[in-house]
Formats: sequence, structure tokens, C-alpha cells
Amino acid sequence: MAPRQEARRNKDPDSEARSKAEQLMGECGETFAHQAGIRLANTPSPLFRLLVLTMLLSVRISTPIAVAAARELSAAGWRTPQAMAGADWQDVVDALGRAHYKRYDESTATALGEDARLLVERWHGDLRRLRAEADGDPRRIRELLQEFRRIGPVGASIFCREAQGVWPELRPCFDRRTLDGAARNRLPRDPERLAALVEPARLPNLAAALVRATL
Repeated sequence: MAPRQEARRNKDPDSEARSKAEQLMGECGETFAHQAGIRLANTPSPLFRLLVLTMLLSVRISTPIAVAAARELSAAGWRTPQAMAGADWQDVVDALGRAHYKRYDESTATALGEDARLLVERWHGDLRRLRAEADGDPRRIRELLQEFRRIGPVGASIFCREAQGVWPELRPCFDRRTLDGAARNRLPRDPERLAALVEPARLPNLAAALVRATL
């Protein structure tokens, strides 16, 4: 076999896809949690703040406004479900208003309080207990997340896309929207092949970049 043919044979078939994935992440791979000022870790407060961000992103409102609202709520000190459950409803409405989260401010303030109380009462304020109840089953995690008032299938996907960085059993988490972004950029639509393009810890960044590619 000629050297040139041998080189082509031994070439990584996904090298171009890896380069494209790196390019996308470099351009728009910041996770939505990081954008909202959340240093995500498998501890109660960051996971709760991700849940709040997920709730804010789950209505028909722009992503920058939802992210700004998450920052406002955090700045007000409501970084735990206990704090959110005890917050004055009008104060929460006002914080959302400062972020221009206007159309849904009152209903969202109500939902935030109710969901915080649910988290405290059922899982003692710790989403890791929800994870434990699911016993490592990603489908069950999604089902339990949807018990929160504002979170449906789309919201559960948002949470899992971001949380796969700290909850390995969720990997790879690429929903239809991320796979649409992959197709637009000529990347594999198969979740396993797509996940193989980057290190596991960077899957949330790739997912975020692919979501932005659909906007």
C-alpha cells in the first residue's frame, strides 16, 4: 500500500468533526450556568441555582433576560431553597423586574416559592437526594425534575444538559435541539458519536454551543 493511501487509512475519521466541535465551543461554548454566575458543583446551593435558572429558561422569554434574572435572584441572597421559600413574594417580583423579566414575573415568583418548598419538604433542600431516589437512572431523574411546577420535558433537558458535567450518569445528554445544532454544523447526530468528540467534562460546553447554533 502506498504511503499516502496508508496515511488516509490511518487518519482519525472524526478529526474534522473534533476540530469543528472545538471551534464551536471556542466561539459560543460558555454554559448557561456559568453565564449566570453559577460555578456548578455537586453540592446543594449550585444545583439549586441551576434549578432556578432552568425554571427561568422554561418560559417564552429570551435567554439573556432569564440569565440576568438568575443573577438578580442570586445577588438578592436566594441561593438555597430554604432562602427562596422564605423570601417575600413582592421582593422576588421586584428582583425579576430589575432583570426585565416582566411578562412572567408574578407567576414565576409564585412558582419559585412553591418549588423551593417542594424541594425542602421532599428532598430536604438537596437535589442530590432526588438523584439518589432516581438510583442512577437518567429517565427517572427527568421524571422527578418534572414534579417541579415550572419544569416540563424541555426544562428537564435544560437541567440535564448542564448537570451532566457533575452527574456522570446523565452523559451524554443531547436533546433534539442540540442534535439539530449538530446537524446544522455537519456534526454527528448520534449522541454517543457526538459525545466522543470532546472530553466528558466538556459535554455541557458542547451542548451549550450546539443550542446557540440553533438560535
